[in-house]
Amino acid sequence: MGCSGCSSGGCGTLPAGCKNNGSCGSGGCNKLDVFNWLAGMELPTGATRCNKVEVRFKSSRKEFYSIDQGLELHQGDVVAVESTSGHDVGIVSLSGELVKLQMEKKGVNFDSKEIKKIYRKAKQADVDKWQEAQGFEKETMFASRKIASELKLEMKISDVEYQGDGSKATFYYTAEGRVDFRELIKKLADKFKVRIDMRQIGARQEAGRLGGIGSCGRELCCSTWLTDFRSVSTSAARYQQLSLNPLKLAGQCGKLKCCLNYELDTYMDALKDFPKGDVKLDTKKGRAYLQKTDIFMRTMWFVYKDDFNNFIPLSVDRVKEILELNKEGKKPEDLKAFIQVVKQDTLPDYENVVGQDSLTRFDTKKNKRNKNKSRNKKWKNKPGSSQNKNKGGQ
Repeated sequence: MGCSGCSSGGCGTLPAGCKNNGSCGSGGCNKLDVFNWLAGMELPTGATRCNKVEVRFKSSRKEFYSIDQGLELHQGDVVAVESTSGHDVGIVSLSGELVKLQMEKKGVNFDSKEIKKIYRKAKQADVDKWQEAQGFEKETMFASRKIASELKLEMKISDVEYQGDGSKATFYYTAEGRVDFRELIKKLADKFKVRIDMRQIGARQEAGRLGGIGSCGRELCCSTWLTDFRSVSTSAARYQQLSLNPLKLAGQCGKLKCCLNYELDTYMDALKDFPKGDVKLDTKKGRAYLQKTDIFMRTMWFVYKDDFNNFIPLSVDRVKEILELNKEGKKPEDLKAFIQVVKQDTLPDYENVVGQDSLTRFDTKKNKRNKNKSRNKKWKNKPGSSQNKNKGGQ
């Protein structure tokens, strides 16, 4: 995590990847990247070039800006943009016709007059001032946390973002309830001599800004591509037959993991054909209780009350058949009569006919050589051998 602009170390003043100033999707900072699949395509005859671009700032914050027709921008260009006071500096994350689709997806009116403008490509003086302001962010965050603790405010300041010209600082914080930070703003303004903007964010947004590695070993979804934060309930874990362990189901934000919803629809579709509720099967041997279910193998395991160690696997169709018999007042003799034996075709396995996969193949050859040498020595020293006769004749 070395990059001060995106916390992943991939961005800078030059575009990543093949350095083509275009839409090469390799080696970027990976913060909500969008692959521009319309790049390089010629516009229809009479069509005008899109005069909007998407600009990314620190972490995953993105905004849309309009450009003059004479200014040509590509993905990765550093630009100076209009702000509420002064100017800000960001990196172009998307340009071309795909910007229209992104604006429509995020509900931004293409012809809105509230869309700010891009002044120019950033000069070296703009970049130097921007990087200097970014150098104050970590120090400002620690100092602001200390001041908030002294004021006994129940809030956590998780990130600080300076504007490109250094005239404004935005503090992102999380809190359980409403916080009166008027006194905090006064002290922060007196200490850092900048305009202060306080923004409250949720726990999931905080994890997305800070980033990190999830239990799957990959970077967090919320900091790389996920923008739609849907509510996650424990029923999603129950449908997928996961253990309701808060330590395993909770992400770095302390909430239930967003990935619990990824495969939920597939499980819900597969469960439509299963019997509902707590399934119990009545037989002449006794009542059998459902213990576990393999959803995609369509197999349900049952045990008798007096024999909990013996699991009896039944297909979903067989379970439905027994339930229909129970509704009619009939009881089968035993569940074992309904077990379906599935014959599995044995696939041809790889056979090592050459012997090159053996880890001890070199040792085996060495042993053979030693055996041959010992045999030759015994044969030479054997009385009556041809070599001994020749030596004696000489």
